[in-house]
Amino acid sequence: MALSNRERVHDAIELLRVGLTPFVERMFQARLGETWPDQFDQSRRFPLKRNPDGSLVWDSQALLKAMADCWRSVFESVLGRTERALVGELSEVRNAFAHEQPFSSDDTLRALDSVKRLLEAVSAKDQADAVDKSRLELQRTVFAEQARQQTRRKSLTVEGTPKAGLQPWRAVITPHPDVSSGRYQQAEFAADLAQVHRGEGSDEYRDPVEFFGRTYLTEGLEHLLKSALLRLSGQGGDPVVELQTNFGGGKTHSMLASYHLFGAGAERALPGVESLMTAVGISKVPKARRAVIVGTALSPVRRKPKRMGRSSAPSGVRWRGNSAGCRPTR
Repeated sequence: MALSNRERVHDAIELLRVGLTPFVERMFQARLGETWPDQFDQSRRFPLKRNPDGSLVWDSQALLKAMADCWRSVFESVLGRTERALVGELSEVRNAFAHEQPFSSDDTLRALDSVKRLLEAVSAKDQADAVDKSRLELQRTVFAEQARQQTRRKSLTVEGTPKAGLQPWRAVITPHPDVSSGRYQQAEFAADLAQVHRGEGSDEYRDPVEFFGRTYLTEGLEHLLKSALLRLSGQGGDPVVELQTNFGGGKTHSMLASYHLFGAGAERALPGVESLMTAVGISKVPKARRAVIVGTALSPVRRKPKRMGRSSAPSGVRWRGNSAGCRPTR
């Protein structure tokens, strides 16, 4: 299984710690003598942790900060300006990783190259080679993906070129009467959770049986509904599900499926639902109270409704989308 960019950065930071530790300790001992651990602790706001034998417990942040703080007095004699810049850069990389910031492939390649260069400068050859191996693997992956994208673009260009002898699309498929007559209104066919909650809209969205009969249960939608069934049955499942897709990716459709599943009352009549219950090992869909909040359907001048008291029942599962929310609770 291919490593993610964050995993590669994590492994590189750990190799950096392993490679820098003996070098930093040798440099401090050469400049400050045998009592250098105590002197170093005195210069810090909080002392470093120690092993049972009294040796210091280093992490990558402490190593890089020690090199930066004591550069002139300890490290400048053996390392140059390039290595000083690498120390500052890798401190930023480590902070970005600690704060869960994402790493693009370019960011990761840059970080791995900088780690390798600093390790080579302190003669940590084994760790430098391991980081360089990871860098080359990522580089090959990036090149392979770029080649696939170029192939796909060429394929799409060829496939999109009109060919002689093809019939017009109207001769191959028959448009819906509303479309061919010009009476089609896109808004009437767009999924609207607030509209469905009010009992309005077209049957394919408003009616639970019609909705599930027209809905293809993708792997992602099945996982979402199974997790909700497990959660409301007290058998696990995710308490919060954040739906993140591009525009048109199915967020509202997923919330409508959850809305109908936990409010239909005759779940076995809904196409595909019985197989979901069998898969999670339940014989009946648990009862739930549905709460619907659609931001675009709220009026800014409407008075705030009276606040309901909190229930002592365990919380259910909450869905969050870009502009709509659906929260079934037990």
